[in-house]
Amino acid sequence: MELYLDLLSQPCRTIFMFAKAVGIPFEFKHVDLIAGQQYGEEFGKVSMLRRVPVLKDGDFILTESIAILKYMAQKHSSSLPDHWYPADLKQRARANEYMSWQHTNLRMHGSKVFMLRAMYSIVMGCEVPKEKMDAALEDLNQSLKLLEEKFLQDKPFIVGNKISMADLVALEEIMQPVGTGLDVFQSRPKLAAWQDRVKQAVGENLFAETHDLIMKSSKVSQTLEPEKAQMFRPIMMRYFQ
Repeated sequence: MELYLDLLSQPCRTIFMFAKAVGIPFEFKHVDLIAGQQYGEEFGKVSMLRRVPVLKDGDFILTESIAILKYMAQKHSSSLPDHWYPADLKQRARANEYMSWQHTNLRMHGSKVFMLRAMYSIVMGCEVPKEKMDAALEDLNQSLKLLEEKFLQDKPFIVGNKISMADLVALEEIMQPVGTGLDVFQSRPKLAAWQDRVKQAVGENLFAETHDLIMKSSKVSQTLEPEKAQMFRPIMMRYFQ
């Protein structure tokens, strides 16, 4: 199985960490988003969507991170500890509930803050407008509040007493703005304790390996060449018009 990934991307980190944590063998195919490799001819042969992550299992190609997570879990269900994607109908529904909600909430809001803090000035050639940053941070704070109050509540993990793939999805959405130096755990002891439990569940070495690149994201974005920066301008315009 081949996984086309860039660990600057939160969905890619989720796929990477899940596969490593549960021992699913794969070949890592790096697609350098900053260099624009997603727009190259070779990657176009793999996916016309021009986005990562992508799973290639023989002649079967699958896009969309949540679909990939479920495919891997179901393919390896005989060896996968049940808590990652529980067979129990209600527990699985809880995992699916979070993974359905996050697309237009925590994932989108974390990505906006990341782009404003790490890439906006480089791509747009000007400082981030204060009103845009304030609005993005407020949206992120609201999503984090819902993660705590609606999805975590007083449980150790989103589904219950054990980690699931939903926790990895949530973690990586939070780590996106954290990689720019934003301390989202300040004044959020419940969220900080949950992150520590996730880290212990996957192992500190894997946690560090997965986040090495995102924690350097501000420096990485500064290597973006002017002509390559223009590729990201339509994305900025779509998010911040």
